[in-house]
Amino acid sequence: MIDYQKAVKELRDKLIMTQMEFAIYLGVAYQSVNRWEAGTHKPTTKVKRKIVELCKANNIEVKEVNE
Repeated sequence: MIDYQKAVKELRDKLIMTQMEFAIYLGVAYQSVNRWEAGTHKPTTKVKRKIVELCKANNIEVKEVNE
């Protein structure tokens, strides 16, 4: 499983976006991005695909974590 908490934060930082801007970009609520970065929730499968795609396009390594 990918560490979406780190991936989202790193991607957002690289794109120089606020959580609100990133949420609008992905078509989700601001609270969702906030919860992903806090590690309290995980993105939906549809959003996970977008995040992985964006990470690859921006040369961000998506690391697997053991749960």
